[in-house]
Amino acid sequence: MSDGDPRTSTPARTYEVDWKARQRRMSGHPTLRGRMGVPGDPTRRDPTRRTSVDARYWDQRYEATELVWSAGPNATVAEQVSGLEPGTALDLGSGEGRNALWLAEQGWTVTAVDFSRVATDKALAAAAERGVTIDAVTSDVTTYRPERSYDLVLVAYLQIPWQHLGPVLATAAAAVAPGGTFLLVAHDLTNLEEGVGGPQDPSVLQTPEQVAGALTGLRVKTAERIRRPVEQNGRTVHAIDTLVRATTP
Repeated sequence: MSDGDPRTSTPARTYEVDWKARQRRMSGHPTLRGRMGVPGDPTRRDPTRRTSVDARYWDQRYEATELVWSAGPNATVAEQVSGLEPGTALDLGSGEGRNALWLAEQGWTVTAVDFSRVATDKALAAAAERGVTIDAVTSDVTTYRPERSYDLVLVAYLQIPWQHLGPVLATAAAAVAPGGTFLLVAHDLTNLEEGVGGPQDPSVLQTPEQVAGALTGLRVKTAERIRRPVEQNGRTVHAIDTLVRATTP
């Protein structure tokens, strides 16, 4: 990763066109912005962390298929956000932009942050096709520091060990503007035994109590486990998610 280099893109005709070919044709579309950003000196990072390796893994995974995740928003995110007045939004760990793009279509001004350059490029290409604007930042969310506060700070399925997630949540909480909302949805720890799908490593799973306890300075409105319907082998089963929603005092 390197420091800031503005990227722009031209709209593509269909998502069936090779997205890498579209990236090579990027040329100054006024509605798209992309940035690279890694605050601080990366050489000073904890050598036990595997961020660069993980980023390469996710680059390869995102590169291998048209979409790793659904093109539409997560249903819980859409439900929780639908009643809010659109303003500014920060999506931490945005992936291919499924939630960021939907937010932009609802009238939000969105900054989407992910450490995979491939994912943020794909988000920009999808934004061009859908006729919306997003600010896509390629950066490690564990070291990213927002330059401003936001009306909505979203953390959706950022499944990383707690020693890394805790600081991310502190940063997220500090980035919520007065009157703003923090929203987290994640695979819950109990999903291992009582639900379906999701990571099988308990170290990257979360609980409502754990997340709520990390939100210093915010008033927690909701901290609960929810059942998410999943279609599996022709029948509906349920995954268990952590849902935490908080606001500024």
